[in-house]
Amino acid sequence: MTALSPRAAARRRIFVTGLRGLPGVMGGVETHCEELLPRIGADNPDLSFCVLGRQPYLPDASTEFQGIEVVALSSPKKVSLEAIVSTARSVWYARSRGADLMHIHAVGPALLVPAARLLGLRTVMTHHGADYDRAKWGRFAKAMLRLGERLGVRFANRIIAVSPSLERSLRRRYPAAANKISYIPNGAPTIDHDESGQDEALRKLGLRAGQFILAVGRLVPEKAFHDLIDAHADSGDTRTLVIVGAADHASDYAAKLQSRASASVIFAGRQPRSMLAHLYRTADLFVLPSYHEGLPISALEAGQAGANMLLSDIPANVDIGLEERNYFPVGDKSALAACLRRPGGDFAIDAAALAKRFDWSRIAEQTASVYRAAMSG
Repeated sequence: MTALSPRAAARRRIFVTGLRGLPGVMGGVETHCEELLPRIGADNPDLSFCVLGRQPYLPDASTEFQGIEVVALSSPKKVSLEAIVSTARSVWYARSRGADLMHIHAVGPALLVPAARLLGLRTVMTHHGADYDRAKWGRFAKAMLRLGERLGVRFANRIIAVSPSLERSLRRRYPAAANKISYIPNGAPTIDHDESGQDEALRKLGLRAGQFILAVGRLVPEKAFHDLIDAHADSGDTRTLVIVGAADHASDYAAKLQSRASASVIFAGRQPRSMLAHLYRTADLFVLPSYHEGLPISALEAGQAGANMLLSDIPANVDIGLEERNYFPVGDKSALAACLRRPGGDFAIDAAALAKRFDWSRIAEQTASVYRAAMSG
């Protein structure tokens, strides 16, 4: 990697952890940082960023992405250890590099906020959702995630909540920290789209425009793709169901889910963003049946692309602000099946209004203000 210039070295240094890495690494936090950090850096020349990712997910030990330094730190690729181990190493690395600010993403990594503060680091913690509500975690892991939330909220200099319902919940449960909690949402990413390759891209998956239903996300229980497959079968829907995404770690759930693949249910695996753009724009309907979300970037991407959308009515999805017709009761497979019997056009959205509400440029400006508040004390 090219050495940073003296001018860059003189900037206030912000180190970011809690994500696997970037660019092109699957995950909501990863997409959030990939969209956000280059925008902040471009608009704030006095700030420099270093993302501390996890070696198993990054091909190079160090690189640069749109002005952002990316360093891969050694980390076990084990669901119960990788976040906490990589964050601990990240905190020490940031301290050794003379960080002016540490930005820690998610409540699991937030367990290390007190350690960062003890080492003299000012910290911002972004709360991306109540991860302890995810079905994949056992009792001990859920207890640790709840502890991470408490420690992060108590000891971080500033806290960002990605949805208004999450902000309200944190203020209610942690009144002593209310004055340092800010609501700053995820944005609606714009994915570059070249229609010239659209037909060929769809043919690779055996699809035709307007004749399939799309779901995007990790193959984990809280995404409720099992409910969607059941409802799709019960509805008699002739549209193909396409599920894009994969599991970060091998699991019985993911294997069982993928065993339900058929001529009418396609598991497309991970797809590049260019392919996602084609799928969002040509699906007859985008469906997100989740039991748990922070503020779902896949739904924001689909909305930015103008897709017809149907979401479960959990608070994080409702926070997107669609019409009542765009929601169904979470976990109600009969209601979901009934919706799937209707044409996709019944679930049209106002894409321009959504893009305006979740504009990354404004989000970058708000986040930079939080950084400056945290560094100033």
